[in-house]
Amino acid sequence: MAVPPEDRIRAAEVVIAQLRAELDSKGVSLPSIRVDLLSITSETADYPLVDLGRCNLDTALRLAAVLHEGR
Repeated sequence: MAVPPEDRIRAAEVVIAQLRAELDSKGVSLPSIRVDLLSITSETADYPLVDLGRCNLDTALRLAAVLHEGR
């Protein structure tokens, strides 16, 4: 049974909010994180993709450091 589009979008927005909160708590901001609009219309995927967007070098380095610490 297919998941209704509004449920798919809502689920993705919840995940994005959780990810944003976790990254913010570590001092990493990805301002362009969003639901990938093209994947919302896909009939083959149950849930849309999360577009992490673009970031500057400083943000990429902070993200790498946070991931390294978590290892």
